[in-house]
Amino acid sequence: MRAPAIHLRWLALAAITALAATLRLVDLGAVRLDPFYDAAVRSMSVSWHNFFFGAYEPGGSVAIDKPPIDLWLQVAGVKLFGWSSLSLKLPEALAGIVSVPLLYAAIRRPFGTVAALVAALALAVLPIEVITARSDTMDGVMMLLLVLALWLLVRACDGGGTLWLLGAAAALGVAFNVKLLESLIALPGLFLLGALGLPSEAGRKLRQLAAASAVYLAVALSWLGATLLYPAHERPWAIGSSNGSAWDAAFVFNGSERISGKAAEVGAGRGAAKIAAPSPTRLLAHSGQLPGKWLGWEALYALVLGAVALVAAARRGAARLRRASAVGIYVWLLTGVLLFSEMARLHPRYTESFAPAVAAAIGIGVGLVAALRSPVRWLSVPLAAVLALPLLVSVQAVKEKVTDAGNVGGLAPGEQSALSAYLLPRTRGLRYELAAGSATAVASLIVQDQRPVLMLTTYNGRPFTSVPALKGAIARREVRYAFINSFCGRPATAITAGCAASSRWVRAHASDVSRAAGLPPGVLWRLP
Repeated sequence: MRAPAIHLRWLALAAITALAATLRLVDLGAVRLDPFYDAAVRSMSVSWHNFFFGAYEPGGSVAIDKPPIDLWLQVAGVKLFGWSSLSLKLPEALAGIVSVPLLYAAIRRPFGTVAALVAALALAVLPIEVITARSDTMDGVMMLLLVLALWLLVRACDGGGTLWLLGAAAALGVAFNVKLLESLIALPGLFLLGALGLPSEAGRKLRQLAAASAVYLAVALSWLGATLLYPAHERPWAIGSSNGSAWDAAFVFNGSERISGKAAEVGAGRGAAKIAAPSPTRLLAHSGQLPGKWLGWEALYALVLGAVALVAAARRGAARLRRASAVGIYVWLLTGVLLFSEMARLHPRYTESFAPAVAAAIGIGVGLVAALRSPVRWLSVPLAAVLALPLLVSVQAVKEKVTDAGNVGGLAPGEQSALSAYLLPRTRGLRYELAAGSATAVASLIVQDQRPVLMLTTYNGRPFTSVPALKGAIARREVRYAFINSFCGRPATAITAGCAASSRWVRAHASDVSRAAGLPPGVLWRLP
């Protein structure tokens, strides 16, 4: 390639990356935070024990429902730059920015510069990616790791050797540690890419894939396995699990129950838009949690262009790497579209697991059309121009400070200020700031005060502290107040924290001091 052309290529990539950075960083600190995960970042800063387990409250009694790998980055961010909305979201924003040139590098080898630039641009302006990268959830970091795995795998198939393949497997394993089964959306497609694209003879290829599988399993299960090195009484109870185990939270609560819809969603929060019912057109919905303008129309566009790329790659004489990449990326794309159209529980951020495949398929399709002879090649111009719509949607989302973070445990500002002002001077020297009826009800208070909290239930009203244990803590003068903002209706239901035995005991035996604290009646209680 001539020097001027090389310079233009790098200038174009730099401009696209700068656009991605602008969309992800402008007014980033003004986007609403996620109290649930931010409480964990606060608590993890207290001790190495809390840091390793992803403790949700400073006392280390309960932990978040996922491995804390991404939160480690957030802890590092607030340690370096101080506690702020910007420092909490910076790891996700940077991950979204870095993914853009990395996707370019992955696509350029098999499909050329035009396809790679369009793929990078598609990812840079994809609304769901922009919104998720500006939210303090872990999906953006997981997405970066999937793109890294794609790039490493392409290098392995392009004659790079086994170490590149093992690197790709390790990156996928880390992605599992960030967002668990969500990361598996990329696995079938990337496995096919490796199986079809590795240049080795059959026997050696099988050995390479077996070694990569072993590396993937070892890395993916490393944190979960490490938790078992500690006795059960030293491990925080994983919120969402039925037995306190991080394994149960990973594979049941965040796995089978997420797909079937058996368990309610931790990240929804009050006032969240309704989740569209599963259907083949779910991703094209006009409104709701995931409107079609955020991802669905781009995914449909990618399916069409990806099919064109498959047909082109199937032609006799097509390069092995191009054929394998087209198949792998299309299977990745199709897996995401099919699963997220039919799974019961869906949040927009989940689709980060196949957002790179959407962008890649668009870039590959436009690149193939651009390579055709005139006049057909001019079709690439209107095809690429379709990306103007997602750019406008992303700009609007930035202006409106749209977030995909949940609001679990987000108390109203006035309620939180009144609660904190009342409790802090009255609980000095006590082990706990208060007893909480629900673990997911006081996240923003933990963020503000960074005090241990005695959890009466963990999730969906599941008992955590029994009445005798609560009485014992009161007798030892460890806790003086209880905050129970979930009420028990008739008939009582097991999934309501207010119906738990410990909550009912508090209401029967404690004194209501809510009005004295400036709170609505029946939420703050002075324990006997």
